[in-house]
Amino acid sequence: MKQLNLFIELTRLKKPIGYMLLFWPCAWGLTLAYDFSSNLNNYLFYLILFFLGSVLMRSAGCIVNDILDKEFDSKVFRTKNRPIASKKISIKLALFYASALCFFALLVLLNFNLFTIILALGSMPLAFTYPLMKRYTYWPQLFLGITFNYGLILGWTTIKGQIDLVPILFYLGAIFWTLGYDTIYGYQDIKDDEIIGLKSTSIKFKGKEKKFIILCYTVLLFFLSLGGYFMELNNFVYFILLLIPGYHLFFYQLKIFNPIKPENCLKAFKSNNVFGLIIFFNILIIKLI
Repeated sequence: MKQLNLFIELTRLKKPIGYMLLFWPCAWGLTLAYDFSSNLNNYLFYLILFFLGSVLMRSAGCIVNDILDKEFDSKVFRTKNRPIASKKISIKLALFYASALCFFALLVLLNFNLFTIILALGSMPLAFTYPLMKRYTYWPQLFLGITFNYGLILGWTTIKGQIDLVPILFYLGAIFWTLGYDTIYGYQDIKDDEIIGLKSTSIKFKGKEKKFIILCYTVLLFFLSLGGYFMELNNFVYFILLLIPGYHLFFYQLKIFNPIKPENCLKAFKSNNVFGLIIFFNILIIKLI
């Protein structure tokens, strides 16, 4: 039981926000591409596969992140008790867990078409090197955005078998979404990160954080609007529906966010799960009407 609890803590399974933020772009891409006049069984099947893949890959990613960051985590108040940083789990056991999770993720991936499998495998080096970026650049959140939203492209290619303009536009928007919400997340640890010499957009835009996040979310909504325009469905309804996530970002999330209050940062960050759900329903509605 103790090892199970440590495994759950290591993979953050009790903190679903991580794998949900990985899952939503997959669901967006899949829903954008799917023909809902056909049988829904395939749609639900792939939606479940993407959810399972998101949980498995996010869990493996957490382990790799903790292995690479063990020295830094031990110096940060919020992360010093993580299983690897506190030496409750050995590196050898952690690598075994990560390998097992990647194996099960591969079994999930093999259910997709060949083009999607190749694209997914091509993203792996980026996914597992992301934790190193905060040592060298103030833009690790950009690398996270490129990696974390890659599933949007995969969701589309699962159905279409090719890459088109619409998913690229949504993907670009999603990158700026991650830039915004992970900057918010970074303010939880900014004092410790500055002391130990790590880099982030939270540090780079300290004192101008709200302006930067507003810019990110504005670009996000611009690309979502552009993507909706090129979908050539019911544009009027789509643009009206976009007011809901826009309100959530600018009048709810940014109102909560306070860079000097870690609990507010976490609450604002977690609210992005709601944003992901809203966009999912928006796409679903315009595909069904």
